[in-house]
Amino acid sequence: MGAGGACGCGISRRRMIGAAGAAGAAAVGLSACGNAEDRPAPQDAVMGTVIARTDEVPVGGGTVVIKGKLVVTQPEKGDYRAYSAVCTHAGCTIQEVEENIHCLCHGSEFDIATGEPLAGPATERLERFEVSVQGGEITLERSLED
Repeated sequence: MGAGGACGCGISRRRMIGAAGAAGAAAVGLSACGNAEDRPAPQDAVMGTVIARTDEVPVGGGTVVIKGKLVVTQPEKGDYRAYSAVCTHAGCTIQEVEENIHCLCHGSEFDIATGEPLAGPATERLERFEVSVQGGEITLERSLED
């Protein structure tokens, strides 16, 4: 340690010990959380709420809704659909929607009308959700997988 209790990297001993303690506490906390199947889906937090406006979803495309990990598409004018934004290949979050739904992690693509995979490595379709549209607002209603 150099002058003032800092190592050659410029981090104080107090800060280094604090960071190590925080990392240890986080590891203990994560191990107590259980497995992924026990946790609620991100979509559960926004069920029954407005997730997008119709003017945010282009015809023949869609948009990614970060809150709730959703993709909202409009394959044809006035036909709105919602899918999980969790890629069925490796669990990455979908990043973009153009003519198809794209997962940029490994190159999977999904159909905006069905959620079916168009290009791998994903082989399973995205989970679909029911939406309602009223006054320009798109509300997430329920999973169609139930």
